[in-house]
Amino acid sequence: MTTPNSDNPAAVHNSKRKRSLLAIAAITALGGLAWGGWWATHGRFLEHTDDAYVAGNVVQITPQVAGTVVAIEADDTQLVKVGQPLVRLDPSDARVALEQAEAQLGQTVREVRALYAGGGALEAAARQKETDLAKARDDLQRRQQIAGTGAVAGEEIEHARAALRAAEAALQTAREQLAINRVQTQGARIDTHPSVLRAATRVEESFLALARTAVSAPVGGLVARRAVQVGQRVAAGAPLMAVVPLEQVWVDANFKESQLRDMHAGQTVTLSADLYGNRVEYHGKVAGLAAGTGSAFALLPAQNASGNWIKVVQRVPVRITLDPQELAEHPLRIGLSMQVEVDVRDSDGKAAALGTAPTAPMASTTIFDDLGKAAQARIKAIISANSGEGGAILPLRPEPGAPAAALPAPRRTRA
Repeated sequence: MTTPNSDNPAAVHNSKRKRSLLAIAAITALGGLAWGGWWATHGRFLEHTDDAYVAGNVVQITPQVAGTVVAIEADDTQLVKVGQPLVRLDPSDARVALEQAEAQLGQTVREVRALYAGGGALEAAARQKETDLAKARDDLQRRQQIAGTGAVAGEEIEHARAALRAAEAALQTAREQLAINRVQTQGARIDTHPSVLRAATRVEESFLALARTAVSAPVGGLVARRAVQVGQRVAAGAPLMAVVPLEQVWVDANFKESQLRDMHAGQTVTLSADLYGNRVEYHGKVAGLAAGTGSAFALLPAQNASGNWIKVVQRVPVRITLDPQELAEHPLRIGLSMQVEVDVRDSDGKAAALGTAPTAPMASTTIFDDLGKAAQARIKAIISANSGEGGAILPLRPEPGAPAAALPAPRRTRA
């Protein structure tokens, strides 16, 4: 016994084809529903762009003093630490200037010390002149009392008057010298005397100039764009090389203006780099939106009122910070391309133009802090050694990593 149409191959084929089409239609409908559900709950809150690139700080290394390069201690692609010497300049002239300034400081301290010590002598001299004046006054009075008896000649009385005037002038001179001394010494110690402070300032200036012949890295990172050569004469502020701290990079994503309606700082971001592909995923936050489009800050901005205007969709740079731990596991380089997806679901009604106020310095370095402290310690030791307090003067290194011979041991000035 046969089923209906079992002997008709065309009917069987049409039945199978109909079932296949129904299955495909069902799968397509389910896929459409799934995509629609995803779009309604998640996809419509995502803003995507592939116009995004890694950015970071490119720290220019420039000398603070002019000089001739005698050593280069770091090259391109090398990793350097904070405070590590990168370039050394010839320190000969700066060392001589420091020795001269230290000798002048020691001499000034001794001169001021002698000024203070002379105050007692001037006071004693003034008291002596007062005694001489009293004696001259008494001599004149005695002679005037017996002048009528003829026991004293008139010439002797005139000599006594002259001696009295001379004693008065000598006392006036001694008092003025004492007043001058007090003006120069009153209200100040040896170490705070203006002359000592002026000489100390020259020592500090020379000390810093010598310390700055060693150009150190203000931040840690990779060396890039080295342009300096040994023997080159460089001026203060001339670019020698750059240091890029790759642990502090961020992403600048250029979104279309139509994508910024609900975007603001603090929103979560998912990123991937063309360097690693989709297998590595980064997570970050929107740090803020730029104040204008890229064309507005161009060297030659577009003149839309010139009459040949063509509407072009503008893009606004959006800065995105990255997770430091993820960045350490998969380092990035400046300029790499990124895929960026921002979740704008938590808009909270905030306007896209709003940003965040800074709460701390964006970047800072402490490698120059110790130079001033070392200079002050050196000045204090010189003053102590030349003011009779005893105190040894030890050579101080101007900068971490600098050789001890960079600064000479200052010589004590002889009295």
